[in-house]
Amino acid sequence: MALPLLLGQLLALMGHGGAFYLEVRELEEKCFIQEIPDGTVVIGNYKTELYDPAMEKYQPSPQWINLFVFVKDPENKNLLARQYGPQGSFTFTSQSPGEHQICLHLESIRFALFYDGKLAIHLDMQLGEHTNDYVEFAAKDKLTQLHLRVQQLVEQVELIQKEQEYQRWREERFRQTSESTNQRVLWWSILQTLILVATGVWQMQHLKSFFKAKKLV
Repeated sequence: MALPLLLGQLLALMGHGGAFYLEVRELEEKCFIQEIPDGTVVIGNYKTELYDPAMEKYQPSPQWINLFVFVKDPENKNLLARQYGPQGSFTFTSQSPGEHQICLHLESIRFALFYDGKLAIHLDMQLGEHTNDYVEFAAKDKLTQLHLRVQQLVEQVELIQKEQEYQRWREERFRQTSESTNQRVLWWSILQTLILVATGVWQMQHLKSFFKAKKLV
């Protein structure tokens, strides 16, 4: 019983995505950053709503409204660029660890009907092990509860290992950034010292020449 409890506590500390609520207008792009370890499956479940001025509330969007999803990895490479319907899900797998940029915008086929309309996007992001449907796995592979639990634990351990590797990668990147910053500060301090010494020497030479010209020395 200790192992599942420990795994549960560790997983509770990890980022598993999150729920987002966005209000937008047509062609207005909304972007956010999600930190994702490499080799992680990400699923975004979403639904869109169109504001109805007559009822003064949001209603489910009609089929002629499309959602465009763009995902870029930390190296600014496109992982996903695709058009979807008013409700559904999108999936991508991270290729490198770090901050991924996810951008969404809505367009309508019937532009005249939708012009200057307001929309809302409900988005639920699921990462890693949370993207698996274990009920479907159990039914498909005819797994017992024990086998299913073992499979869950194995995948949770793999997720913990990925998260640990990602944290080590972040620490290494932070260390490199700190060392680079410290080195630049050191060289800047040395340069300032050299400038001050050179300025002092020049002032002494200038004063010496001045005193000689005035025959004070």
